[in-house]
Amino acid sequence: MYSYLIGNVTGYESNSIILEVNKIGYHIFVPNPFSFKESNEEKVYLYHHIREDEQAFYGFKTVEEKDLFMRLISVKGVGPKLVLPMLATGSVKGIVDAIDRGNILYLKKFPKVGDKVARQIILDLKGKLASSEDVISNNHNEELASVLEGLGYKNNDIKKVIPEVNGDLPIESQVKEALKLLLK
Repeated sequence: MYSYLIGNVTGYESNSIILEVNKIGYHIFVPNPFSFKESNEEKVYLYHHIREDEQAFYGFKTVEEKDLFMRLISVKGVGPKLVLPMLATGSVKGIVDAIDRGNILYLKKFPKVGDKVARQIILDLKGKLASSEDVISNNHNEELASVLEGLGYKNNDIKKVIPEVNGDLPIESQVKEALKLLLK
């Protein structure tokens, strides 16, 4: 499984970029190709989509974008080719907010998203998309959240504990404090 690639953008298409890594050009579908600068070294978070008749890379500027993409494609009837235009024309925060509020009209503004698909997205994901911006207020909390996530704790549990942890402590002490609170 690929997590990310770091390389130089050598070309654009309407919905993809070519990322050269160690003299190999990867064709990567992205929501907004022009958010990547040509001839610059870029970090692209990847999803490798494999089906019986196709293989494709989907790339993202941020981890939040990739996470939302992964959750959206888990919805029945929603695939990568439907989600990419959603991320291209809407913000992560806006899409998450629309899902949490059950805003069908907002979701229907995206190409190929009709009433049935919008309702399915809301049904499957409402209340399950905690934005990391809501949980994390600074870099120390982000690191703590990442460590706790790596230990297998759920985002909802992490959200409850992080505000109670002293952010001025070294990360090791923050983790110990958070684990004590999680095990209560």
